[in-house]
Amino acid sequence: MKDRVLALIVTYNSAEFIGAAVRSCLRQEIPVLVVDNGSQDGTTAAIPADPRVQVIANTHNLGFAGGVNQGVRVREAELYLLLNPDVELLDPIAPLVNAIQENGHSASTGLLVDSTGEPQKGFSFRRFPTASILAFEVLGLNRIWPSNPVNRRYRCLDLDMMEPREVEQPAGACLLFRRSDWALLDGFDERFHPVWFEDVDFCRRLKFTGAKIWFTPLVRVLHHGGHSVQKIELGCRQRFWYGSLLKYAAKHFPPLSRRLVAVTVAVAAVPRVLIPRASGPFQTRIQSIQQIWTMAWQCFQSGASAEDVPAPGA
Repeated sequence: MKDRVLALIVTYNSAEFIGAAVRSCLRQEIPVLVVDNGSQDGTTAAIPADPRVQVIANTHNLGFAGGVNQGVRVREAELYLLLNPDVELLDPIAPLVNAIQENGHSASTGLLVDSTGEPQKGFSFRRFPTASILAFEVLGLNRIWPSNPVNRRYRCLDLDMMEPREVEQPAGACLLFRRSDWALLDGFDERFHPVWFEDVDFCRRLKFTGAKIWFTPLVRVLHHGGHSVQKIELGCRQRFWYGSLLKYAAKHFPPLSRRLVAVTVAVAAVPRVLIPRASGPFQTRIQSIQQIWTMAWQCFQSGASAEDVPAPGA
């Protein structure tokens, strides 16, 4: 039997949070499908035993996009509520469902809040990144000067988060989407492996079909944030982030913009990788820089993206 709404959660070493995430769905009678990407911390054992919960335990890491696609293929539903394992639903999701089924939107999202109940402004939704935005991100300017006009526009700091509105890029931590749109787009792009920019790419492709994505603050979602990626060794995290960023630029930007991003990455990667001691031994850091330069050159030269760096556990 096809589900009307199915919560879909992709996990990777998420034992600390997955139980609360699943229970928050079950309190609303939302069935849950958990796709575990080869966790080694007891994540699957921490998932509540309940007939409304289905678990797929992969032996290796398919990446976030791969896990989402696997879940959608395995279990059919009209709507999928994509949730991070470190979130909890605080309000009924009816406004999200109504935005799609009654108001004609293709996808919808709620308000991400922290443990104090404060909105996570700058993260709940953003505008699509441009070459200048990514250059500011790569160079660290948005951290040093967060109120700069480029960052304010990108992170929608100029908007009232308590007003419902159409948005471009909601966070993948909470996104309700239609199976029909997933099929139209051939799913999430698994080349963004293991993580980062796959949700941005999906929303961009969805919006370019003429679809509308709706944000409502009536559905609050507690979001702890970043737990899985923090468990990846820093040097690997940097390669994955730069790699996905370059793939996004290669896929969506015209040549001049793509080359601007590639050059910025090549320059900024050196201090960003060399300085932190947590990046690993010096020789390992040099190898990371060489890998990032290779990806940047491929992006600069032709728009082709480098081959995926294997994910931990793959």
